[in-house]
Amino acid sequence: MLKNLAQPETVNLQHFDYVVVGSGFGSGFFLSKLLETTSGRILVIERGDYNAHAWQVSENRNSPIDRSTTYHSDSDKPWNFTIGFGGGTNCWFAQSPRFLPNDFQLKSKYGVGQDWPLSYEELEPYYCDAETIMSVSGDPDMNTVAPRSKPFPQPPHHPSTPDQTMKTARPDTHFIIPTARARIATEGRGPCCASLRCMICPADAKFTAQNGLMNVYDDARVTVVLNSRVTAFDSTSNTVKSASFDTAGKTYSVTGDVFVLGANAIHSPAIMQASGMADGLTGVGLNETYGADLEILLNGMENFNGSTITTGLDYSFADGDFRSDRGAALIYFENRWKFGLRTERSKWRQTLPISIVVEELLEDGNRVELGEDGEPLVHFMGATEYAKKGLQAAIDGLDDILTPLPVEEIVFHRIRRTESHLQSTMRMGTDPASSVVDGDLIHHKYRNLLVVGSSVFPTCGTGNPSLTVAALSLRAADRLNAKVTL
Repeated sequence: MLKNLAQPETVNLQHFDYVVVGSGFGSGFFLSKLLETTSGRILVIERGDYNAHAWQVSENRNSPIDRSTTYHSDSDKPWNFTIGFGGGTNCWFAQSPRFLPNDFQLKSKYGVGQDWPLSYEELEPYYCDAETIMSVSGDPDMNTVAPRSKPFPQPPHHPSTPDQTMKTARPDTHFIIPTARARIATEGRGPCCASLRCMICPADAKFTAQNGLMNVYDDARVTVVLNSRVTAFDSTSNTVKSASFDTAGKTYSVTGDVFVLGANAIHSPAIMQASGMADGLTGVGLNETYGADLEILLNGMENFNGSTITTGLDYSFADGDFRSDRGAALIYFENRWKFGLRTERSKWRQTLPISIVVEELLEDGNRVELGEDGEPLVHFMGATEYAKKGLQAAIDGLDDILTPLPVEEIVFHRIRRTESHLQSTMRMGTDPASSVVDGDLIHHKYRNLLVVGSSVFPTCGTGNPSLTVAALSLRAADRLNAKVTL
């Protein structure tokens, strides 16, 4: 349990050096770096409760709060997130690939989207730091697609037979997936048990705030208030002065010197809109990757002998000049029987489920605005042709990619309803006309406000966003510390 838990009435009207909204990836990693230098008082305001790991396992859910009740939508597309202490660190599957160097320069390289205001090389040391904190297990051969200055903290998981076959035949594009599911037990985490329950890991093997960041939240400089929803900021002269939050029907307020907005890509822009602090791009561009599930029926080769839920990642369609016309794609090789086992005699394990995940472009029509009742309202028009063409190209290319395997048949199962990676509604950039925050995650107008989390992504990217969120947050805190000490 949290050591520094406070009731809202005890912090009401108090002043803090830092006021942090939310306790997910962005906030947690930002604080882990900030605490290396600051002596200031820090208040973390979390909308949800602390739901212990044992509670999550027994209840088979991350939080008692139904996320769908916290926003409205004009489509049936679900947007997945967890409201509770630790945020997305609770519900993620711990897939931890880096973004690729060209993901940061989509506009200058391929003429679409936007460039990030920082390069892969600038972020790379912080990728290493984030991987160290999370004890990421990874394939050292990935250095060829995502250059690295330090080795992975843990060795790769055991590959399945199809993965090992692909890796041997296609060493430049196929790798054992990097993941923050422990391959080797750490002080606070057991090894991955391959039970296929990654959203709520029964072995507590995947990195979460509860098993990897409690030193941050238990620091004497940090105070945490739970079950409290930040509703608005108050600002004067382009400076945020205070944050208002509701707890059990009562409203409280705190003042601060620096504010860190770490809610998700739906609720962060909604807070800004409720505060009257939203510019034209706040809430605009909501997106996530676009994906499909397929099954590769094998002839004589068995699967499901790897050591974790997903064992392989194929980069055959992850980058190239084609990105000027269609989205890049990653292909995930699964070590779980998500479509069931085969019923043919002697072939029950001769199947390989795969997921193809494709980058999206930001569209203005996909956005978050404040509804009449003060709750976020999500408008979503559907996937773009850019993403659809990227997916189709990857599907069409499977026959060639899978040549090393004894493929009997490729079966298309479904378009995935969600990738659970909402992002881009508070995008970063160098120009205030085309972005909300700068490369240090500081708001262009309100210079004592930082925004952390995947809401700052100016493009969708190809990989899972959590590791990049962690790295960006570490860098933002480092840059802020440097400014403060000058």
